[in-house]
Amino acid sequence: MIEIERKFLVKDRSFENEAETSRTIKQGFLSTDPKRTVRIRVEETRGYITVKGISTDGGVSRFEWENPLSKEAAEALFKLCLPGKIEKTRHIVTVGSHHFEVDVFDGDNQGLIVAEIELSDPEQVFEKPAWLGAEVTGDQKYYNASLSQHPYKDWK
Repeated sequence: MIEIERKFLVKDRSFENEAETSRTIKQGFLSTDPKRTVRIRVEETRGYITVKGISTDGGVSRFEWENPLSKEAAEALFKLCLPGKIEKTRHIVTVGSHHFEVDVFDGDNQGLIVAEIELSDPEQVFEKPAWLGAEVTGDQKYYNASLSQHPYKDWK
């Protein structure tokens, strides 16, 4: 249940030509405490509840527990979430033997594009596509829980 993930900004939208699938996601948070976030997610026809622990290894790894919910249950729990929702379209792009999840944010975070890659080891080597920008792993302002409370539109 330990998630190992690195996060990057995206330079341009050329990844869209390589995307295998895309889906809309909306997220809300029951808790945004940095030591334990509790997220409700609705993806098209299904829902999820996710609990994440505090980050370690410079933000590369942290505890993550996720369980599926019916869309109806997720929508009901969404009503209990804190103010500030996340809206995004997630594109799955395969580069070499890895999958990047590229999130194009909408709503209050419009203009922000972030790519994440899950790894089996914090030091694992992977191919970096030309559209991949600066690494922001461990920078908490790019965590979805933070973006829900301090959206990208307010950074300027």
